[in-house]
Amino acid sequence: MNALLLAAAAPTSVPTSAPVTQWPLRILLVLLVLAVIALVLAGMRAGWRRRARGQGDVIAPELPPEVLADVVVGPVGGVFVGSTNHGDWLDRIVVHDLGVRSRAVAEIGPSGVALRREGARDVFIPASGVRGAEFARGIAGKAYERDGVLVITWDLGGRLVDTGFRADVAGDQSRLRDAILGLLAEQGRAGEGIG
Repeated sequence: MNALLLAAAAPTSVPTSAPVTQWPLRILLVLLVLAVIALVLAGMRAGWRRRARGQGDVIAPELPPEVLADVVVGPVGGVFVGSTNHGDWLDRIVVHDLGVRSRAVAEIGPSGVALRREGARDVFIPASGVRGAEFARGIAGKAYERDGVLVITWDLGGRLVDTGFRADVAGDQSRLRDAILGLLAEQGRAGEGIG
């Protein structure tokens, strides 16, 4: 019993870590990792710029003021997911901020679809350019649940483009799609195939 009391009263030794050695090697490894990260970021930026140069012929239509006056559906809050070349959900359109993901409000009127975005240019899809609207799983490299994104197919200066919008409320997304399909019907293009 005395031995137990003596053992309990004895100070315990606290383990200490080994001293750091080879400081130059550790600093060199940290700098190497930072350099690799910087190269990856520079490569991503160069790729984005190269893609923008290749899409320099794309001219985005301006948002006309009459869209505000004749809103049929909206405003519907949600996320502008991005735009891609039609049929290729990874081939992002980057010019005119069409590839920038941002919060947005969608409004639909007789003249077309207005996507008013925070921190990026607004997007206007003229009614004459709309080719279709459907639900999809994803677009522009973003994947969601089944039918999680409303994809609007439209003609952008002779180039078919898919633009994704994800409404905050699923029911609003259905209303948007129905209104866009209504635009097609009003112009006598209902059921027109996407070419």
